[in-house]
Amino acid sequence: MRSLLRPPVLFVLFSYLALSAMPFVPLLFGRAVDEVGGIVAIEFVAWLALWAAFSRPAWFHWLLLPAFLLLPVELYLQALYNQGISTHHLGIIAETSPRESLEFLGNRLWLLLAAFAAVIVWWIGSWKSACRTEVLNWTDNSRWITIALLSGALAVWMYGDYFGVARESDVGKKAAASSHASALPKLPAWLEVPFDGKAFGKSWPFGLAARGAEFWQERRYLADLSRRSDSFSFGATQSASVNAPQVVVMVVGESARFDRWSLNGYKRETNPLLQKEANLVSLSNVVTAVSATRLSVPVLVSRKPARLSLQAGFAEKSFLTAFKEAGFKTWWLSNQMTFGQFDTPVSVFAKEADVAQFLNLGGFSAQSSFDNVLLPPLQAAMQDPSPKKLIVLHTLGNHWNYSHRHPKEYDKWQPSLFGVASPAYSDRAIKEQLNNSYDNSILYTDWFLSEVIRTLKSSPQIGLMMYVSDHGQTLYDGSCGYAFHGHNTQFEFHVPALVWYSELYRATHPAKVNQLLRNKRAKLATENVFHSLVDMADIRYEGEQLERSFVSKEFKQHKRYVDSYGWTDYDNATFKGDCREVIDKGKPLAQEK
Repeated sequence: MRSLLRPPVLFVLFSYLALSAMPFVPLLFGRAVDEVGGIVAIEFVAWLALWAAFSRPAWFHWLLLPAFLLLPVELYLQALYNQGISTHHLGIIAETSPRESLEFLGNRLWLLLAAFAAVIVWWIGSWKSACRTEVLNWTDNSRWITIALLSGALAVWMYGDYFGVARESDVGKKAAASSHASALPKLPAWLEVPFDGKAFGKSWPFGLAARGAEFWQERRYLADLSRRSDSFSFGATQSASVNAPQVVVMVVGESARFDRWSLNGYKRETNPLLQKEANLVSLSNVVTAVSATRLSVPVLVSRKPARLSLQAGFAEKSFLTAFKEAGFKTWWLSNQMTFGQFDTPVSVFAKEADVAQFLNLGGFSAQSSFDNVLLPPLQAAMQDPSPKKLIVLHTLGNHWNYSHRHPKEYDKWQPSLFGVASPAYSDRAIKEQLNNSYDNSILYTDWFLSEVIRTLKSSPQIGLMMYVSDHGQTLYDGSCGYAFHGHNTQFEFHVPALVWYSELYRATHPAKVNQLLRNKRAKLATENVFHSLVDMADIRYEGEQLERSFVSKEFKQHKRYVDSYGWTDYDNATFKGDCREVIDKGKPLAQEK
């Protein structure tokens, strides 16, 4: 026992304990940690399995090097963004160039380099100590007994995972037919191994492997989406009549609903700045096909039909490629995420841009950036010497938690959720605060868009901006018991959209401006965005559909399908109750996923 108290032994044990303690770092910042017991149990069993498999710390210590290197990153994210390493952060690390990293880190670069140097020294020191401490080597028969027990537990868990577990709720019920119906019976419930995959993903250092595997799956999925459209080309060119410097800005909004904009008649003045813009046109009748970002944005930026929006991938590229082919330098500047549950099908289009920057390290948390983080890179792009530029700004907009989307000075309507820790949107008791916070976030969006317009006005280039939200929100409207999105309501499908143009654009394209004004109340969908944006820049390509462009004299209205109990014809639907659920008067079309 005394040999365990020697400094080299204590150093090794302390090192492993420090790695294992990382899931509990939030406690240092006064935040709760869920599933403490599960995490501790998982880590204990994982360390036991690792030690038993390798016998000597010196033989598995090298496997821990990635965890040592990621430790300062974990601490940094926990301290500044209230969250640990995720597939999103791994994606940013993988996608960010060294130059962008230097710009982002600024004066923090030397601190980070010092932290990495320190952990490398720490890893080398603990490895040398592990090599010198034979007392930690596991060489007796108990190691083989442990291996046998753990192997048996793994086999039982795999059996239950494959064939299922027979629970009391199954008694008296006829087993559902499955692909394993002719195989072995379900695992008895008393034999079930209590493995918690969620707790394992949170553990350290072992959960990093799970996050790495998830990141790799996302990478493969992205690569597959990119491969499908790899050889696609529009063959796009811009009209020779447009030879002046020009900049087109496309702002993709998030979770904004049409009727909360005073620009569109809302009683509260949520758009005091935009209402002063002379060359701004609000498109009053735009619907999105799906109330989910990862499904709606691909329809918005490409020619993907609404009725294919539930299917992964698309064989064509986005308007970014059409603009690039026409001689534009392109940017995708995002305050959203590059990897994760909500964003992968979007980021595959972002990769088409000449410059793609994802600026949000905080996810959707309170530590995420406000949308003003996009303004400096917008200004930098505007100053780029390229004569023709397309700049996409993907905002965090009005995503829940709404009070996290704006600084204190925009907390106008009270009471709100500003400063409230972890409010639940599913709690109808906070209806008033939730709605006030949502309107405050729209007020901030008004300021952000006015700043984009101000930046465009300051340039002598032909300027154009379009804004469209990906979907809306339901907000306990009237007696409606729903909030957030995914509820098939009109509030989620009817989205705000607008176009601003400079005086020079009006002078260059008077016919397009006239058509824009003529069609500002036309029945439009996010399917019109690709065709209209490309047409606004006077970009031509074989197979173009000018009947889908609301700035073309060939424009024609088309059927607008939305994802509501099947593909529902929005213009042949009723709106049920205070929730205004969209119900097709006929029979909705079947969906293929």
